[in-house]
Order: sequence, then structure tokens, then C-alpha cells
Amino acid sequence: MAKRLYALGRWAAHRRYRVLSMWVLLLALAAGLGTALGGKATTEFSVPGIESQQAQDLLKEKFPQAAGGTARVVFAAPQGAKLSGEQERRAIAATLEEVAAVPGVVNVSDPAKTGAVSRDGTIGYADALFGKPANSVPQSAKDRLADALDPAKKAGLEVELGGTVSTPPAEVGGPAEVVGVVVAFVVLALALSSLVAAGLPLVTALVGVGVGVMTVQFLSRFIEMTNTATVLALMIGLAVGIDYALFIVSRHREQLADPEQDVPDSIARATATAGSAVTFAGVTVIIALAALATTGIPFLTVMGLAAAGTVLLAVLVALTLVPALLGFLGERLRPKSARPGASSPRTQASGRERKPGSWGLAWGRLMTRFPVPVLAVSVLGLLALALPAAGLRLGLPSNETQPASTTQHKSYQLLTKGFGPGFNATLVVVVDGTRVPTTQRATVVEQVAETVGKDPDIATVAPPRATEDGAITVLGVVPKTGPDDQRTTDLVHRLRDQAVTPVTDAGGTAYVAGATAAGIDVSAKLSSALPLFVTIIVVLALLLLMLAFRSILVPLKAVLGFLLSIAAGIGTVVWVFQDGHLTGVFQVAAAAPIACFVPVLLIGVLFGLAMDYEVFLVSRMREHFHHHRDARAAVEHGVERSGRVVTAAALIMAAVFGGFIFNHDPTVKTIGFALTVGVLIDAFVVRLTIVPAVLSLLGRHAWALPAWLDRAVPNVDIEGDSLPRRTTETRKAPLAAEPVRAGKD
Repeated sequence: MAKRLYALGRWAAHRRYRVLSMWVLLLALAAGLGTALGGKATTEFSVPGIESQQAQDLLKEKFPQAAGGTARVVFAAPQGAKLSGEQERRAIAATLEEVAAVPGVVNVSDPAKTGAVSRDGTIGYADALFGKPANSVPQSAKDRLADALDPAKKAGLEVELGGTVSTPPAEVGGPAEVVGVVVAFVVLALALSSLVAAGLPLVTALVGVGVGVMTVQFLSRFIEMTNTATVLALMIGLAVGIDYALFIVSRHREQLADPEQDVPDSIARATATAGSAVTFAGVTVIIALAALATTGIPFLTVMGLAAAGTVLLAVLVALTLVPALLGFLGERLRPKSARPGASSPRTQASGRERKPGSWGLAWGRLMTRFPVPVLAVSVLGLLALALPAAGLRLGLPSNETQPASTTQHKSYQLLTKGFGPGFNATLVVVVDGTRVPTTQRATVVEQVAETVGKDPDIATVAPPRATEDGAITVLGVVPKTGPDDQRTTDLVHRLRDQAVTPVTDAGGTAYVAGATAAGIDVSAKLSSALPLFVTIIVVLALLLLMLAFRSILVPLKAVLGFLLSIAAGIGTVVWVFQDGHLTGVFQVAAAAPIACFVPVLLIGVLFGLAMDYEVFLVSRMREHFHHHRDARAAVEHGVERSGRVVTAAALIMAAVFGGFIFNHDPTVKTIGFALTVGVLIDAFVVRLTIVPAVLSLLGRHAWALPAWLDRAVPNVDIEGDSLPRRTTETRKAPLAAEPVRAGKD
């Protein structure tokens, strides 16, 4: 691998104009397609095969009036007044007229006629039913709907919007994300000691992310994907793009500290050595994200593939565009102390022996001198952080978790105040009586309603709504408990076991559906898929790391460390978002179960990022051990040489991910927090602390591989042993400009 990447890096530096032109053209093409022909992302998390989705598909096909998107308009009377007052009634009537005139609305209920008013008469609601699914309602209709609320607002009523149509999409590019990029630049400048060098990883990362995100935007025209997919692609692509470029640029700068090292050879060697680590790490991230397809959940598969495609672009950018830009910069990236006239080569050499991160050497020696206490403190600390994970509950984000200032959150709170917590957990019982004799359909529905109404956890059962032939009937069911309550989950399972019996006995089919039931179904689906997904990740890590380091114990240690990072990361997420600690600091509107796909995403993404640091750090250790056969010195050398870069890479990722913590979307906020905490834990506690301590205890055994396995495993050479030795000619070779030829190449 190293020889091929050496040739690629040298070619990219030599043909730098061509490489740069290719990426600029690709960025322009992707931007044009994504902007002009981009599709529209969905806010719905549909999963084929689960009961709630089967019910939704049935309604779309045979009862579309009940399957359309709903906008719930919630009215609250002014202090000391009631909705039954003359002025309030006129304002509500005028508002409902405006709502009925919104394009796409097919029916609007009247609170006074449907009884949708609280007992104290201060809070009521009206449902506006659209003729198409919520995801298909255009933004122009949503804007018109918001304007339709003006009559009630002018009369002094509080009016808020809920329902499926009002769910806000995830957005990026806010001040917090920009601050994250600025922090990343500062870290790069400190790590590379050069503003020019610091700007290069940012530029190349933005190119890769631009191509990736715009391509995802274009593909959303043909493939249904959630709006979180684009955000995840941006988040992951930007973080790994900066880190991969940093690995190569830092290795190039380190080599140029030798005054006799020429630029072209240094670019090629940096691409061959650090580029090998980037390739292995990138492939690991890509496979981990693509493995999300094993969950069998389409929206999660698309999210994983979108992010994986952006990571692939980040790897390609690091291996081609970065060397090309390094070629443009030439001698400007050489440290000043290594430039002609700065000092003698002897002084340079002695300085290099002492300088490369004296703190890194001191830290490495501390880990190797006291490995047992270091391991005990680190592992116990991670286990303490992981404890809250034992109480993990999964669900789908509701309006309660939207920012407190949003109309969605306010409508949720008003409905809870006026009608109880269960009103926001409304269930839908769908009776498919197609195969039930016509004369029995009404009786069967009555039996279902009676059975459901007798359940102690049911507050009310709405009157049934049926198709003209009575084949499909829908009953709205309001529980006594909220959507995130365990009693509501138990109720859904109980209804599916007991309430549908009259329908099945008559030869029909019944479903318990609705947003709350969908969250329960998706969570169960993901929980059942998680063991297979984790198994694939673990086996993948063992195989790839064994291939990279030709060792058995190093991969085992890496996997155990990764599992500790995951447990601690999930535990921290549960402590903040589910248990409700530090909610003010992180602007969490309400404590609630974790979005059901966050743990799977965290495992897939953090696994790949953890392997980044593992490969980059341990490859320097193995490189030193391979040449000097001193196990303890190899550990210290690896931390000394790579500690600064791994620290910078982790801080950059944390800065990028941390910017998304203050995104208004609760799902994006949770993902950003989970990845930020996970990266910091894995980099500083696991890779820079536990890894050196464990390897120092293992000694030479860490790098051992049985002879039969050694013969079977191919040598990928990430240390660069197969590279040509530097000669006087290569050290003095200038960086040639790309030749200009007449005619075609």
C-alpha cells in the first residue's frame, strides 16, 4: 500500500494544477446539481414491516382522508377569560375560516362542536386535515397556515401550532456551527504552528464536504431520506476531512524539519505513511457506516450511506487534493528553524531529538511507568460514566423536545395542561374489515371500542370514522399517560394482544398505530438489530487492525477500549437528555427518551473515529518497534510523535460536533452531544491513556502474531518499509511544475 500511495502523492504534487482543476470542477458540478435539482428531505421516520407503518400504508391506500398530514391549532384564552366568550368565539371562527382557505386543507374541526375544549374552558384545539401526507405539504402552505392565525392573535388569544405538518426541519449553518469551525482553525494553527498550514485542512475539508453534501441533496430527489441525513453527512464529513488532512500535513511538516529533506519526496512519503493510516481509518469508518444497512431500517441505511459517501470523498481529498496543495505551497511549509541559514544541521538534529512534543514524551513515560494505577483509575471512571446507560429508554422525538421558544413545544405544553399528558400520546386503532361480512362490521367496531374503553390506562375513545363502505374504520384513543411513559408502551402492547381480538375472530385485521406506537415499533426494531450490528463492528475491527498491525492483542485491546468509550458515551447522553441533568446548559427543552437511532449512529460513527486515532497512534508505535525492537520505547515514541496530532484531531472533531449541540433540532442536538463526548472520551481516556498503559504491560507480546497466521495475513506496509530510500538526488530534487504539452496528453 505504501508504495502505491507514495506514487499517488508524488503524482498529485507533480500534476497539482490538474488535480486542483478536477476537484474545483467536481465541486461546481455537485453544487449545480444539488442546488438546481435537489430533492426535499422528509421529517418522518418510516420503517416498512412494523405494525404502525402497515396501518399508515393501509390508510393511504384505502382511506386517504385519514392518512393526510394534520395541523393542530391550539387556542388559549387570555388571563381571566374563556374560549366561550363572545369575542373569543368570533376570533376562533375567523381563524378557522382562514385555516380552511389554506391550499391543501380538506377539513377543519370546530372545538365548540367536537368538544375539544378543556374542562375549565380556557384551552381548545382544532385539527386541520390536509389531503396529502405531511411530508408532501409545501412550505408555501405552511407559511399561509401561520398567517391564518392572525385573527385569534389580534384578539388576545395565544395560538400555537402542533401536529405532523408543523414539524420543523433540521437546519445547519447557524452561529454555533461557525464557531466550531473557527475553534477548529485555532487548534490547527496551534498544532501546526503555521496559519498557512492551518488553513489547508479547512479548505480541503470544505471541498470534500461541499461535494458530498450537494451530492446527497441531489440524490434526495430520487431517494427518500430524512433531513438528518444531510446534517450527519456534513457533520461527519467536515470532522474527518479536517482530521485526515491534518494527519498528512503534520507528517509532511515533521519531515521538512530535516533541512535536507526535499519537498516532493516529503509529500510522497507523508501520503504513503500518514496516508496509509488515513486509508485504513477511512475504510473502517465507511464500512461501519455502511453496516447500518444491516438494521433493515431504510432511513437509517440512507443516513449511513450518505455519511459513508462523504467520508469516502474525505479520503480521496486527503490522498489527492492535499498533496497537490502541498505542492503549491512548496518550501513555505518548512519550519523556519529548518530553513537555510537558521542553524547548523547538527543543531537541527539535536533539537528534533528533544523537541517533538516534550509533553507527549513525558505523558508516554508516565503511562509506561505507572500502567496499573492508570488503568484502574481510567476504567473505573469510564464505568462510572456508563452507569446511567443501564436505564436507557428509546423513542422518537416529540414536540415536547423542540426548543422551548417554538410553537411546537408551546402547543404540546398547552395540550398537556388542558387535557392531560396522554393527549400528546394519542393512539389510532385501525380496523380493516375488508374480509369481515358487511353485516358484522359495525358490531365488530363496537366491540373493539368497548374493549379499548375498559382499559384502566385509557382516558377517552373518540367516535369511529369509517370509509363509505365501512370496510376501514379508525378510532382515536387517548391514554392517561404521556408518550414517553413506560405505562403507555405497556398499553400499546396490551391493546395489540387483547383489543383486536374481536376483529381477528371475525376474519379481519386490526392495527394499533399513531406516532407514539411508531416510536415504540421503531425502537423495538432497532433493539433487535443492535446485537448483529455490534457483532459486525467488532469482527470488522479485529480483522482490519490485525491486518494493519500484524497482531492479535492490539486489536483485542482496541475493541475493548471502543466498547468502554461507547458505554461511557451512551451513559453521559442518558444522564443529560433522558435524566434531565444540565438541561439549561445544553438548552434541552425537556428530558425524554433518547431518539431510538442515536445509539446505533453513535456506535457506527464513533467506532470509525476511534479507529482513526488507534491507527495513527499505534502505527507510530509499531513503526518504532519494527525498527528498534524495544517495546517500551516504542510506546513512548508513539505517544511523543503522535500525541500532539491526536490531541489536535480530537479537539477539532469535538469543536465541529460541539457546534451542533446548540442546533434547534433535538435529534441533531443529541447526535452532536453524543459524538462530542464520545470523541473526547475515546481520544483522551482510551487512546492516549489506556492504550499506552496496556501496551506497556503487554511488552513485546503486543506485537506478536502466530507464525501460521503471519504467513496467511498479507503485509499492507503502513509503516513505509517498502518505500525507496532517500538518496542525495532525491533530497535535492526540486518540485517540478506540471509540464505543459502541446496537443493531447
